[in-house]
Amino acid sequence: MSFYIFARAVVRTILKPLYRIEVIGAEHFPKNGGVLLCSNHIDNLDPPVVGFTCPRPVYFMAKAELFKNPMSKKLMESIQAFPVKRGMSDREALRKGLKLLKSGEVVGLFPEGTRSKDGEVGKGLAGAGFFALRSDAHVVPCAIIGPYKPFRKLKVVYGPPIDLDEMRSNKVSAEQATEAIMAEIKNILEANRS
Repeated sequence: MSFYIFARAVVRTILKPLYRIEVIGAEHFPKNGGVLLCSNHIDNLDPPVVGFTCPRPVYFMAKAELFKNPMSKKLMESIQAFPVKRGMSDREALRKGLKLLKSGEVVGLFPEGTRSKDGEVGKGLAGAGFFALRSDAHVVPCAIIGPYKPFRKLKVVYGPPIDLDEMRSNKVSAEQATEAIMAEIKNILEANRS
């Protein structure tokens, strides 16, 4: 955790003035309990930007390839990332994510699974819905509003937690829950573009 705090401070010092990052809605973020943080994905810098703007430490899923090299594996683990195999159902990653959420941690996801080429919110993968339905975690939508251009304002907007109680009790599919999450991210994006 100490390296995570150090890395977060370094990233904040470099990126916040470079991209004139403005954080909106941090007061919506739950102070306690498990949180599934779901954001759109527009750039490779999204994880560190969300990581330092989020009011609480975040565990991110990262592509399994980043854990193959022993040095990069150690680095990824020291910044609270855990591996996920893309393009398949990775039961180990799902178990790890659920365990973190149930123990009151924040798990960060980019449900689209890949960066958007045009800045618009794409279709989300079912994993976000799986975590949202299988845990009692708060689900917080987040929109990163770019572009990442030096000295041009970048916004990171946190919305209020999404109420998924009805979906949980009606036993909807993970795909339907993901659609609801993506719709909230899209709403935040559209409401905060300027």
